[in-house]
Amino acid sequence: MKVRAVVVTKTFGTRGAVWLLTAIFSLCAIAALADEPTRGPVTNLPLPRFVSMKTDTGNVRRGPSLTHRVDWVFKLEDMPLEVTAEYGNWRRVRDIEGVGGWMHYSLLSGVRTVMVQKDYTPLRMRPDPAAEPNAYAEQGVVAFLGDCTLDWCRIRADGFRGWVMKSELWGVGTDEVRN
Repeated sequence: MKVRAVVVTKTFGTRGAVWLLTAIFSLCAIAALADEPTRGPVTNLPLPRFVSMKTDTGNVRRGPSLTHRVDWVFKLEDMPLEVTAEYGNWRRVRDIEGVGGWMHYSLLSGVRTVMVQKDYTPLRMRPDPAAEPNAYAEQGVVAFLGDCTLDWCRIRADGFRGWVMKSELWGVGTDEVRN
């Protein structure tokens, strides 16, 4: 270690060596923090994260208060939403199309749901592309999320259950695993 420090000192001088080592340690710290998910300042939950809409109608506002105008009205109970920010009792959310704004936390639920992105998506008996489908889901179907592996998720909708490729669902992270 001393040999490397001497080489650095001879090449950059004492001040340059200190600056270089500080820069290297700073970059290592930033890289370590990049692996950590951002936490919400209010709930200390990860951001972004997925939630669902608790009611069948929810106002989506331009800003985090009742004085801000309503830009959108979401009208689908259990619709999956992605929370991207928090401010007091308000959560900035977006839907599958990227449309969003601020919603009061009381309109949101931690119950996880997903939306099927592809028409005629098979719900399979096992997490295997060769497995027999026991049902098919249309695009836009909202389903309750169960277990997930790296590539598959088990969902439940209208009395049907099955495994679906994660790439055909919106409302679950690509690297998310659930048991």
